[in-house]
Amino acid sequence: MMVWESIKIAVFSIYAHGLRSVLTMVGIVIGVASVITIVAIGQGGEAALKSNFTGSGNDTVDIEFQYDEDYDFGSDLSAVPIFTESDLLLLSKIPEIKQVMATAQSSAEARFRNETLNVQVIGIDEGYFDVYPHTVQLGRLLDEADIGQGRKVAVVNPDMAEELFQSEEAVGEYVEIEGVPFKVIGVAEETNNSIFRLGMSTMLVPRSVWPLLYGDDEISTLTVQAAGPESLETAGQKAVDLLNGLKQDRPQLQGEYFIFNLEQIQKSLSTISRIMTSIIGGIAGISLFVGGIGVMNIMLVSVTERTKEIGIRKALGATRGEILTQFLIEAALLTTIGGVAGIMLGYGGSYLASVLTKWPPVMSWQVIVGGVLFSMLIGIVFGILPANRAAKLMPIEALRYD
Repeated sequence: MMVWESIKIAVFSIYAHGLRSVLTMVGIVIGVASVITIVAIGQGGEAALKSNFTGSGNDTVDIEFQYDEDYDFGSDLSAVPIFTESDLLLLSKIPEIKQVMATAQSSAEARFRNETLNVQVIGIDEGYFDVYPHTVQLGRLLDEADIGQGRKVAVVNPDMAEELFQSEEAVGEYVEIEGVPFKVIGVAEETNNSIFRLGMSTMLVPRSVWPLLYGDDEISTLTVQAAGPESLETAGQKAVDLLNGLKQDRPQLQGEYFIFNLEQIQKSLSTISRIMTSIIGGIAGISLFVGGIGVMNIMLVSVTERTKEIGIRKALGATRGEILTQFLIEAALLTTIGGVAGIMLGYGGSYLASVLTKWPPVMSWQVIVGGVLFSMLIGIVFGILPANRAAKLMPIEALRYD
């Protein structure tokens, strides 16, 4: 018998026993939908974590300094600047570096009227918002004039605005830091909020006012923006080599400059996420196994019900291979229809999960294709026993079956 004829017979058989076929497919639908939803949630969570860790994108890298383990943190520590303005100038001349951005950071107590709040104060230079994009909720961001003229103005994040100003509008109010009043000109949130600042009250001020606050022009961190993602590794390595080479002019500075690259952290996150997704997906896959057993059970019932039909077809010349093919196609078709329905349900479930968790919806075509192929495989594997049983029936015994 031609394969197309077997497909038509399989479709007719499924349609003739509609309710039974639907109930049989439920296990496959639930199994495929569960696996796809879990995989999509896992990939979306991984993407969200990576986004939180990377923050500024894939063309920047932070350079920090690590003191030697036996370094004596004495009174001379404050007299040894980790980074200097001349470092910025030399680094900016490296061809692979697009720009170098310096920041100063410190914890401080912010005072507004009778309220106080511990905040993270960040002194920024021009280009900060190019590297760390912000979404303005109220007011505006610091501009070139604010930074160049050392104006005592600040941009606060929504956490600080809510905790310190509560129901009042923050823009236009004055906040006191280290006895210096700063006018709040904007409320803004980092677009790709770094996981290190989640739930933290932060306040951005021009770095040019840092000496007024703390008596020095401290640079805590240098952020190097490469000319492109492909040159990031080279730019970071050249920057570190240059700074470590300059240490001989500052013998009191005992330690090494290093690249604070989150690539390894991202890889670890990916590994953990995939392991957890695999474990939970494997548990959800048990329902696929149960659904496959249900398919086998129904196909065995179908073989019993159609024993005379099998006997007649064999008496008319149908071969064992044709009978085997017919029932395998029927089982595969049954599970494939369930798999397609499961993919649709899984897609809806993953989209709903992304809305509730605010994670990016991730639905790869590999998962969709894999779901269809796997459901077909389930039908073939669990349809072999019933199909083989049907194919082995002797024509005379089948015709005598009552």
